[in-house]
Formats: sequence, structure tokens, C-alpha cells
Amino acid sequence: MTSTTGKHRIGRMNSVSIEPWRSEELHFNGEPLPDAASVDCGWGKLIFAHTFKSNEDLVAAIKDEKEGRRNLALYLRDPHVVLAMAPQELFLDPSHTYRLSLGQYLPGRVRPVGFSVRRIQKRADADEIHRVLASCRMVSPSPEFIWSNRSSRSLQFFVAEETGTGRALGTVMGVDHAEAFGDPENGSSMWCLAVDPQAPQPGIGRALAAHIADHFAARGRAFMDLSVMHDNVGVIRLYEDLGFKRVPAFCVKRRNAINRDLYLGQQPDTDLNPYAKIIVDEAQRRGIAVDVVDAEHGYFALQNAGRRVLCRESLSELTSAVAMSRCDNKIVTHRALRSVGVSLPAQMRAGERAENEAFLERHGAVVVKPARGEQGRGVSVDIDDAEDLEEAVQRAKALCEDVVIEEYATGSDLRVVLIDFEVVAAALRKPAAVVGNGRHSVRELIEKQSRRRSAATGGESSIPVDAETARCVSKQGLGLDDVVPEGTELRVRETANLHTGGTLHDVTDQLHPTLAAVSRKIAQTLDIPVVGLDFIVDDASKERYVFIEANERPGLANHEPRPTAARFVDLLFPETASSAAA
Repeated sequence: MTSTTGKHRIGRMNSVSIEPWRSEELHFNGEPLPDAASVDCGWGKLIFAHTFKSNEDLVAAIKDEKEGRRNLALYLRDPHVVLAMAPQELFLDPSHTYRLSLGQYLPGRVRPVGFSVRRIQKRADADEIHRVLASCRMVSPSPEFIWSNRSSRSLQFFVAEETGTGRALGTVMGVDHAEAFGDPENGSSMWCLAVDPQAPQPGIGRALAAHIADHFAARGRAFMDLSVMHDNVGVIRLYEDLGFKRVPAFCVKRRNAINRDLYLGQQPDTDLNPYAKIIVDEAQRRGIAVDVVDAEHGYFALQNAGRRVLCRESLSELTSAVAMSRCDNKIVTHRALRSVGVSLPAQMRAGERAENEAFLERHGAVVVKPARGEQGRGVSVDIDDAEDLEEAVQRAKALCEDVVIEEYATGSDLRVVLIDFEVVAAALRKPAAVVGNGRHSVRELIEKQSRRRSAATGGESSIPVDAETARCVSKQGLGLDDVVPEGTELRVRETANLHTGGTLHDVTDQLHPTLAAVSRKIAQTLDIPVVGLDFIVDDASKERYVFIEANERPGLANHEPRPTAARFVDLLFPETASSAAA
């Protein structure tokens, strides 16, 4: 379910009540309520608190929770009493409940562009739903659970499928209260609405919410409820625009590792970025002590059995200063690998304008970048014009006095992450792109896509609207304020860096053995135990490649659910590795 902050109207319950009468047998409008109703949703149990005869039984049901899952109790009459019965174990979820009255709902108001929404039809759909939920860091039902419930009348799983590719762009789950427990209120609810952070199409979340509302309206349900975090402003705005009204229904959950951020709240001294937080969370799960040294810049120390290791995200004391300096300078990296048989692009240090233009003439198209730098700053790709080359050199020189000009290699951008000199994850990185809907300009589509990417990465990824973006768009015959035709995909950056809005697609299982072997050779040559290597490839499953650069501080969070954080902590504290697998 979903949510937002700010002032909101407290709506009526649309002539239905969430407050049961306390008696030997609970009734609603003269009809008996089932006793102690709950539904297994795969991520935990959805507990209908108003059907419980006693708060003691309700508390026991909330606490009866499987490892790695989270139960939640909704529609509590006495949340204060329930919390008082187990104050160390339960907490009041900081979410709002919103309700859509389906009797007044107008179906079919949302038309998807570039995708369609449907119920799951094949086993691969279950895997895709699991992938999307994992990419949004949500607790997901297993693919087996999803597939086994494909014909359920109580649970419904829907996917937003990209036209042409069949890739899942988003998902939503519905619970039919009438089918689940004979609900006299004839209600339903929506859960686990998630949009792939890397999906370029606008309006996916709106289409999913509208589709499931249409579904329950067609079933004759009276309403559809959802729960949304109180500070999720953008999502709350979406729901209110669809006609949802806030209602006074509360949710109680159990204090567990999954819910920790909800009941501990924002801790200023531990407000780490996602790349540091994923490692800290893994360490804390193993009982390793964590000391946040500088949250703003991602510094923390891990301590176990008298040993202390200082880290900056995935860069630790185990990486030597020499290895770091080699990766930090692209000219030095190139020189170090030239003698060990690694395929490299032609490269020169930017010099006089005539020299630079001669290099461009020899190679037809080039890449310009600062010799030292990260996150795609100052990088210009596919430069084939002398004037553009000079401008790109000056942009890069503003960040670093030494500027590199490289032969432009065509193909796909591949990132391979190695930990302890072994491949842990591999992913194709694609430059930021938007898909037109015939209504919004390039600039507006970029803003919408940036909001989604930023929300999914804790502010670490967004598409800058700058000279490089304008140049990329212009090469395709459009300006930033032009409207993109419906269904047209427009690349808005040339580089695939995640910090400039690029997207990442896991190919670990498809990685060619040659690419894995070359990756190990590079890591060993640079003598760096944790590294992200960038290649240009035809296909991850084929052996042709060109090596581009090494990153001494790769973002491990970008490769979830691959066990990058677990392998990193294994490297630092191998004595805890067995407890990680437990």
C-alpha cells in the first residue's frame, strides 16, 4: 500500500464502519463478522483487527510472525490499548489509510502508453513481480507463492508489461475482503504498488492503481483501501487525484529488523546514503558494531572481535593507497593494463586543439572525460564534431586539469563488481531515456523520470538538465521544450552513469566466462579487492569487449538483490560469514 505528508481531509467512512461492537459474537449491520480473520499475502499476514473478539488474541496474531516477513493489523478499534499490551514489541505504523468509494468511481480514466496492465499469466510473471518489488526494496512474496496464488479469488497480482519487450515495469497486489473472509462491508484493499525505478514510461503507478480499482469495481466491491507512508507526498497526491479520501483507520506492526526505520525514525547521525546503508544494515544484522563517522560523506567504522575497519561506502582500509590511486586516474589505469593483454580503446591526453582534432579525425568519434573524476561528471560521449570536441574538453578541464580523449567504442555499457577478486554481480547500464506520451515536453518527462529515480535511490540518481543533455536531445532533432510523440523513446544522456539517471539491468547469470576471467585479471593486476569494472560489450553473453575504466568505490546497492553487501562484509570479517548464511 502507499502514502504522503501535509494536511489532509479526514473523510467519512462512506456509510461503513471500522469499529466492531464488543460482544460474544461480533456483528456488522446485523451480520456476524468472522472471528480472527487474516490473509497470508506472502510478505506476511494482513490481519483484520476488527474481527478479533479480544485484544489479547490480536496481539498474539501480530506477534506470530515468520522470519523475514512482517504481519500488519489494520482497522484497529483500540490501537492505544493494543500498543500498551506489548509496548516493547509493537508500534503504530506511521502511515495514512486512504479509501476509494467504488460506487462513485469512474472506471477507464487512465490509458497506458507504451505498456499494458494485466493479471499474471505465466510463471515468468511471478519472477518479474519479485524483481520489481526487490528493486524498490519492498518485502516481496516468493515467486512460488505468487504463482501458486494466480487463480486465487482472495489475492490478485497484476503487472504493467512493456509493449514489445514483455518486461515488467510495475506491479500491484489486491486483496478481496469479501472473498477472503466474507466481509459484510464488501470491501477490498490494494497493496505492494511498485514501479521499476528504471522504467522510462510515465504514468505506470497511476495506471496500476486505476486498473485494480476497475477490477474491484467490476466485482461489485463497495470500496478499496490502501495504506501509504505519511510523508510520501508524490504518491498521496496521485491517490487523491484518483479520488481516494483519507479515513481514520490505523495499522499496528511488530518491531523487527524489516520495520526498524519506521519505529526508530530518522536518526540524524546515521542518515547514510544507500551505498553506505546497505553495508551497515548487513553488518548490524550479523551483530557487528557500527560507528558512523561522517554520515554525509558515507564514512563508518565496523568493529568485531577487537578488530576495527574504517570504510567509505564500499571503499575500505583493505584497498591500498596505491591501488586506489591507480583506479582514480584513468591515464594510469590504462597504462597499468596495457601490458597484460587487456583490450583497451586508443587514448590520448588532451593537448593543443589541432592535436585533439587530429585524434578525432583518425577515430571518427571520441569520448572526452576528466582523467580523475567519478559519477559521470564532465564526461561527453560520441563526440564527432571539432567544435563539440573543444567545448567538451573545456567542460572536463573545469573539473580536472588533465583531460582524456578516447576512441569511442560502440556497444552496451557493462559494469562488473568483484569482491575478494571474484565476480559478485554484473549488469548492463543504459543511458537515461524517456518515453513520450504526446502531451509532455522533453523537460517535463525528464523531471518526472528524475523524481522516480531520486525517490528510489535516496536522492543519488537524477537526470541533470544541462548542456550535455541539451546536446544529446538536439542530436535527435528535438529541443528540451518540444513535446515527444506518443510511444517514442528518447535518449536524453549518452553516458550510462547511474548518478545521471542511467538504469541498470542484471546479467550476472549470462556473463561470458571470458569477461569473468578478464575481470579477475584486471582486479588482480590493479591489486584491488573491491572494484567496479566498466566495459563496452556487444552482449554480456559474448566474449568481445573493450575495457573502459575501474571504480574503486562501486555502489553495491545498485545491484540488489545480488549479495554484494554480504560478500563485502565477508571480506572484512570472514568469521561472520557462516552467520550471514544462516
